Amino acid sequence: MGGWFAGVILRIFGWRWEGTIPDDEKLVVIGAPHTSNWDFLLMVLYTKVLGTSPSWIGKHTLFRPPFRGFFRALGGIPVDRSRRQNLVEQVVEGMRRRDRVFLIITPEGTRGASGYWRTGFYHIAREAGVRILMGYVDGPKKMLGLGPAFTPGDDIDQVFDVLREFYADKTGINPELTGEIRRRPPT
Repeated sequence: MGGWFAGVILRIFGWRWEGTIPDDEKLVVIGAPHTSNWDFLLMVLYTKVLGTSPSWIGKHTLFRPPFRGFFRALGGIPVDRSRRQNLVEQVVEGMRRRDRVFLIITPEGTRGASGYWRTGFYHIAREAGVRILMGYVDGPKKMLGLGPAFTPGDDIDQVFDVLREFYADKTGINPELTGEIRRRPPT
């Protein structure tokens, strides 16, 4: 599907968009708030408008025949949660094998309100040596967008401060499911 057609579909349903993709060849993109199954479809259409295609993480079992080619063509990166190698290492290795990666991760990890954000996006970006780009689907405003990209530093709490400030005025498609932006306390 071309960008022009994706833009027509979004406009028919009343969606607008803002932001541009930086020139980075590889990015970890935060997709938030994540409160609906529609988030993924909207972000795919939006990335088509911008002239790129997203990558995403999926359970390795999704990539079995006959769907293997289909999910890979949609940008899927299979990960095996049962392997000893952790998820971050698997995703970083998948990113290294590609020339260009626009990897969308939903740190909430669920479409419902969660008590905290998972930190894999931070660790993947740090290990892969790439920047984090803040993307969003704002349901009440019917706005899709990309904010600024930044290089994550050593202080994860500082990263979460940046995220809270950026997402403060963004609300999910299901506003009651928009969760607080905080990380799980270290154990």
